[in-house]
Amino acid sequence: MRLYLDTSLVVTALVTEPNSEVVNRWLEQHAACRFVVSDWVVAEFSAAHSVKLRSNRLSEEARARALERLADLLDSEIECLPVLREHFRQATAFADRSSVGLRAGDALHLALAANHAIKLCTRDQLQAQAGAGLAVLTELVP
Repeated sequence: MRLYLDTSLVVTALVTEPNSEVVNRWLEQHAACRFVVSDWVVAEFSAAHSVKLRSNRLSEEARARALERLADLLDSEIECLPVLREHFRQATAFADRSSVGLRAGDALHLALAANHAIKLCTRDQLQAQAGAGLAVLTELVP
């Protein structure tokens, strides 16, 4: 089984945060699965760590270690999906449903998961709820 990990999950797994232990335990429990991210996750991961660095919540060394760890995982354990025009179009259709309340990035994660028939795993409750309403398999990870 393949599981799409969104950025919130990857960030929490690779940098010490309050829920890192719980997320890493969840990842261990799903070790038999094939983990998948996208190029969008990689971009958001880098941006999130730049924000943490600028706001003095992360050292340059810790940021470098996190980026290196993600690169290592992408080379060995995690599949990375390219983001294509069709994914942006699907994300637009999801975001157009104003009652759902999706941000563009979250809509793109859902579109990627839907397009590849992969369960999206996230720490974002709104994204998980939106996915269910859009017929995208989702799992909210604590």
